[in-house]
Amino acid sequence: MFKSKFNNLKLTGAVSAVALICVSCGENKSHDRFPVYEGDDLELVVNDEGTHFTLWSPEADAAEVRIYDKDLDSAPIQTLEMSKGDNGVWRSTVSDQLYGKFYTFRIKHGGKWLAETPGIYAKAVGANGHRAAIIDMDATDPEGWDADKGPALANITDAVIYEMHHRDFSVDSTSGIEHKGKFLALTEEGTKSMLGDPTGIDHLKELGITHVHILPSYDYNSVDETKPDVPQYNWGYDPYNYNAPEGSYSTNAHDPAARVREMKEMVKALHDNDIGVIMDVVYNHTANNDDSNFSLTAPGYFYRYREDGTYSDASGCGNETASEKPMMRDYIINSTKYWADEYHIDGFRFDLMAIHDIETMNQVAAALKEVNPDIFVYGEGWTAGDSPLPVDQRALKDNVSKMPQVAVFSDDIRDAIKGHYSNAEDRGFATGKPGNEETVKIGIVGATAHPQVDYAKGNNSKAAYANAPTQVINYVSCHDDLTLTDKLAKSMQGSTEAQRQRAARLAQTIVFTSQGTPFMFAGEELFRDKKGVHNSYKSPDSINAIDWTLKRKNADQFNYYTELIKLRKEHPAFRMTTAEDVAKHLVFDETEQDNVISYSLIDNANGDAWKEIKLVFNGNEKPVAVDVPAGDWKVIAIDGKIKAEGLGKMKGGKVTVPATSALILARE
Repeated sequence: MFKSKFNNLKLTGAVSAVALICVSCGENKSHDRFPVYEGDDLELVVNDEGTHFTLWSPEADAAEVRIYDKDLDSAPIQTLEMSKGDNGVWRSTVSDQLYGKFYTFRIKHGGKWLAETPGIYAKAVGANGHRAAIIDMDATDPEGWDADKGPALANITDAVIYEMHHRDFSVDSTSGIEHKGKFLALTEEGTKSMLGDPTGIDHLKELGITHVHILPSYDYNSVDETKPDVPQYNWGYDPYNYNAPEGSYSTNAHDPAARVREMKEMVKALHDNDIGVIMDVVYNHTANNDDSNFSLTAPGYFYRYREDGTYSDASGCGNETASEKPMMRDYIINSTKYWADEYHIDGFRFDLMAIHDIETMNQVAAALKEVNPDIFVYGEGWTAGDSPLPVDQRALKDNVSKMPQVAVFSDDIRDAIKGHYSNAEDRGFATGKPGNEETVKIGIVGATAHPQVDYAKGNNSKAAYANAPTQVINYVSCHDDLTLTDKLAKSMQGSTEAQRQRAARLAQTIVFTSQGTPFMFAGEELFRDKKGVHNSYKSPDSINAIDWTLKRKNADQFNYYTELIKLRKEHPAFRMTTAEDVAKHLVFDETEQDNVISYSLIDNANGDAWKEIKLVFNGNEKPVAVDVPAGDWKVIAIDGKIKAEGLGKMKGGKVTVPATSALILARE
């Protein structure tokens, strides 16, 4: 996530009154004066005794709950005064079960009443999330929900992750999907493109991925949910209500139960097809500053501030949350646990994770493992700007060794393979630029210490940062920046589409055969582009939507991806879990040619049936000759073609590797 995504966000007051008050009382230095509440009843509890509201707002002078019949444009039918208790908590109770009603909180602070808020723990909301809703969560469970669970994986390295946006994936007229841009799009089976090729969930099964990584699906700020017939687009990195699903992805944003039920139906449909669901979460900042639900609940507490009282902005979006503060840390932990428990989410991707502190991320991972031992956590190991949080406390890529159950994205392999993300014309290893070989090797060994990798020659990293390959996510493109297709078009000037597709195949072959966990962007397997738009966070469907006719046009590309994924899933040699095994079983060959990498996975690595796997990557735009040990070899990939079961046989010796391609050989 980068700053340019959020140029349209509403950011209030550069120097807020709240922030200045906090500086004057020392809040910018310490959070000790705020009491910590450890109960599990914050926000709302409905039971046989009635409806109970609980609000943590330590410095409020008064607090109230407003009850509504409707989610928008109506006056409150009742106002409940709240009573202050211990540890900063305010409470109010009514004897009735108020199912079907909506509510907001309001506090008096500094002598004035602040705006209404649905609270920070709201689990159901009406249109645009302005009012929280009181619903029976159990009634939203699909049939068979109690037995629902995602795929069981021994290790994160067994996953093949597919990053997608709900609208991109299904909204195009060519998708053959009824519920376009909705959660329910991923429940439809048997959908086909206008040319007759499988789309939707059938496409995912055919491709062979293990997990979908869905872009933010909590209730976000930038889409007006009251206008479902008006095309609107946003990636969703502008959080509003963290614990309720986004209404624009439901069939009725005004029905708070619909979005909950339909998201669960999506998860269950994917699970029924042995596909896990990873949720993209953005706890590092909020869409608003003084008007955020956090600020309207406990002014001055949940954020970091500069010395002058302004919001610190490591997110590049106007503010950053303070995960080191006990109630913020508790919030992140309990929010992720809620999604894992209530929605059966199988993994979490943390946006700008380095804004959070190491201790919080370790506690998040540990808490989630208690909910589901197969769950996993990964994130961006960087920030978008500086932060008051000391560098040695940040959940940075370079600090991932201190987070044993957390993984980080490898910008090393990303930039080395295709060229630097910020320079569209820059080439990388797969597109003929020499000098990136050692950085590609860093990715191949999963950023672990390896006796044959010279980290001093790395472009982005100068030392091994992962304790194990399970701590690294390898990729060449994602929703951010140019798609791989667009990057190749801009950097390979004068090339043909066939040449660019060869480069894409080489790039992904490196990713999917490297140690660590492979990650791909939805539609890459179809050679999807975004018409050269670098930052499409609010671009129209004409830019972002996947054109499903590309599946027929680029069938060879799709088939290559399916075979590449099949190869990885069938051979544990590509999925080692310890640095010791990688150092022992992965052996690089000496090569004197630029833009050539050759190595072997030896001695039945990680229990593989193949005794040795030879991989040679030729990033040059001309063939190269390499030495392959004598003997009989099964050909798995050659000259832009791949077959997991093998394409034929060849003898070792001097072997020619065609331009811009991978050679993969195996022997038992």
